[in-house]
Amino acid sequence: MVGLRQLIGVFVCVLSATASADADVVTDWSGITISTISAGAPVAGPGRLIEYAMVHIAMHDAVQAIQQRFETYSPGITPTTGSEIAAAAKAARDVLVNRFPAQTATLDAAYSNYLADHQIAGNDGGIAAGAQAAAAIIQGRVDDGTYPVPAPAFFGGTEPGQWRPTVLTATGEPTPMAVAWMATARPFTVRHASQFFSPAPPRLTSRDYTRDYDEVKAFGKDVGSSRTPEQTAIAVFHSGNTLVLWNQTLRALADRYATNVGDSARLFALVNMAMADAAMTAWQAKIQYNVWRPITAIRLGDSDGNRSTVGDPTWQSLFPAPNYPDYTSGANSLSGAATEMLRLIFQTDRVNFSMIGPTTSRFFTAFSAAADEVVDGRMYMGIHFRFADTMARSRAMRVARWAYKYYLRSLDDNEFDSVRSLDIIEDTGLIEDEQDVQDYGQDDDDAEYQPSGR
Repeated sequence: MVGLRQLIGVFVCVLSATASADADVVTDWSGITISTISAGAPVAGPGRLIEYAMVHIAMHDAVQAIQQRFETYSPGITPTTGSEIAAAAKAARDVLVNRFPAQTATLDAAYSNYLADHQIAGNDGGIAAGAQAAAAIIQGRVDDGTYPVPAPAFFGGTEPGQWRPTVLTATGEPTPMAVAWMATARPFTVRHASQFFSPAPPRLTSRDYTRDYDEVKAFGKDVGSSRTPEQTAIAVFHSGNTLVLWNQTLRALADRYATNVGDSARLFALVNMAMADAAMTAWQAKIQYNVWRPITAIRLGDSDGNRSTVGDPTWQSLFPAPNYPDYTSGANSLSGAATEMLRLIFQTDRVNFSMIGPTTSRFFTAFSAAADEVVDGRMYMGIHFRFADTMARSRAMRVARWAYKYYLRSLDDNEFDSVRSLDIIEDTGLIEDEQDVQDYGQDDDDAEYQPSGR
């Protein structure tokens, strides 16, 4: 991404360059996407990751129908001419209307006003490009296994170490795992959700488990914990919707660093595709290993077969545990994928940026520093063991590398292929055991792989 690379400095505090007016269309419609999804029917967990990815893929493909700088995600996108603003706006509008038909009137008004504000005629060629890109990704997601009716019902188990629902009905009955379909839905870039296999979590009687048990017991407790005020602030900041958090952060990054609408659109598309696939990978592991949440583990700590874990039947986490198994962490899958993809796109880890929350923001000088904080934050919340966070991040990084290597590539070979130079050492501190190291790289070095069947 030549236009983007030229603006990246290592620990540079002030940049004189600013985003062009064209780049605003992607950030504008990303904001409309957040508002539209927020106004739609709620879906537990990161279920709406499908819509985030679809919208941004469509905008990327629509812009590339005109620019022809990067590969499109959907096959058969016809090159054309016209306004890139019209192309991106139309693509986003059509996908959102398809996924949220109840908001058609609101979206149509936003779209019409947007074209009028930018003085774009109704017959501009970019409109057809946007319609084509939206139709392609909508068709490509038909029968993708998302939002099935009836939804699969997974209730875990009752043996030591096994997850059991943490959300009950008004009468005290357990509710099934939220969005269990994510484990088997069709990913956007990886072949299947189990492509990047997660090794088994630490045994209940192991020193690693005991260490992480004691840590979350001390730091994740609601009252009387070992947290500092800053650690509590970190927990609160990362307790919200991680998809919204990262898409708001992407808007700030694109506004500050992207000089071309094509770079901005590709940035959003790659990050959202990687986040979606990483979350599906996490959900596959959640069902496969069915690991209990800290609140269950600590309350039953005296009966888990580990003489070193001391139970507390009244222990309460700082935030309620989401209603799905602990291992691996969904939020860390999203953040691990986002930060690794950003590192690959920017071709450096050290970039000044702020994560933009609903009421506050947090400043970082490296993408990896943000990922580190999410690992800590979810443990400070009391809802994850650290091993669930670190493994999620490690696996998500591999998903991001795969997506970057095979999707939305430069058509003129003008971008350095940094995936080939990555080394296992990049994950220092994230690899859980020797078996994980042996597994690392077994399934992401297929030089002959070509994306198909999208």
